[in-house]
Amino acid sequence: MDRTKIEPLKVRLMATLEEQIGRASVSEDMNNEDALDGVVKWFDPSKGFGFVVSDTGGPDILLHVNVLRNFGQSSVADGARLRFRAQRTERGVQATEVLAVQPPEGAQASALADIVELDGAVVAAAPLEPARVKWFDKAKGFGFANVFGRREDIFLHIEVLRQSGLSDLQPGEALAIRVINGQRGQMAAEVQAWEKVLTQPLHE
Repeated sequence: MDRTKIEPLKVRLMATLEEQIGRASVSEDMNNEDALDGVVKWFDPSKGFGFVVSDTGGPDILLHVNVLRNFGQSSVADGARLRFRAQRTERGVQATEVLAVQPPEGAQASALADIVELDGAVVAAAPLEPARVKWFDKAKGFGFANVFGRREDIFLHIEVLRQSGLSDLQPGEALAIRVINGQRGQMAAEVQAWEKVLTQPLHE
């Protein structure tokens, strides 16, 4: 065979072999029981899924909303850090369990002035109260909720959600919120998915 044809063939074979070895290594990492750390690339609650980029590299990891719900929330903010477990399937690598969620870096810095100007102890002293989402518009960046047993609308801002690692809310979704009196009236200074606080005392 012509030597000029052999060399390119060898290069292609070596590249293919290296790719297969790399995939095998990634597959082994994804299928073990060790927790992985990564960052949410994007998550769309309306589609019911998104993707996570692992700190160890490799392909994007599918994050399904049902896996998030098992953790106790129905959305997660883009850029949030996750600790999770994953496995390789016929459709690619998928997250199987979410262990922890950390808000995106910088979320605290972009919080509302109403909250930044408050002493953190004041916000922490406000009780976690059960509430349901009245409506929330992600495009507008805000919405309202109602605390159980009270008629007043509680203002919800998307930056407050981001501080808790959330990105969106659905009408009727159960929440645990800390309410303060802000410049716009009563507003949530902290928002948590209700399922996450079921095992915690309601009034801390």
